[in-house]
Amino acid sequence: MNAFFETGLSFILFLPTFAIVGGLYCAWPRAPRSAARWLADLGVLALAAAASIVAMRWGFDAGTGSGGHLWRQIVATLLAYGVFLAVLAIAWPLRARWLRGGRMGRAEG
Repeated sequence: MNAFFETGLSFILFLPTFAIVGGLYCAWPRAPRSAARWLADLGVLALAAAASIVAMRWGFDAGTGSGGHLWRQIVATLLAYGVFLAVLAIAWPLRARWLRGGRMGRAEG
C-alpha cells in the first residue's frame, strides 16, 4: 500500500478527535469573540493540523520494530495526536495573554 495513502487514511480516521479537541479550543473562553480571535483560532488549528500531518508522515517513515506494519500506523497516529495537542497547549496561554491584553487595553482607554 502507498505510504501517502496510509498516512492520509490515518489522519482522516483521527479527524473526528481533532475536530472535537479543536472545537473545544475555539469554544473556550466564550468571550471576547472578535473576528481577529476567530482568525487567530483558525490559524492555530491550521498550524496544528499541518504539524500533525508532518509528524504523522515522519512517524510512519520512522516506525520500525517487531510490531510489523501495524506498529508504523500506531507510531504515526500517536505522534500526530501528540503534536496536535502540543501546538494547542502552546497556543492556549499565548491566546490568553493576548485576550487579557486586549481587554485591559479597552478598559483603560
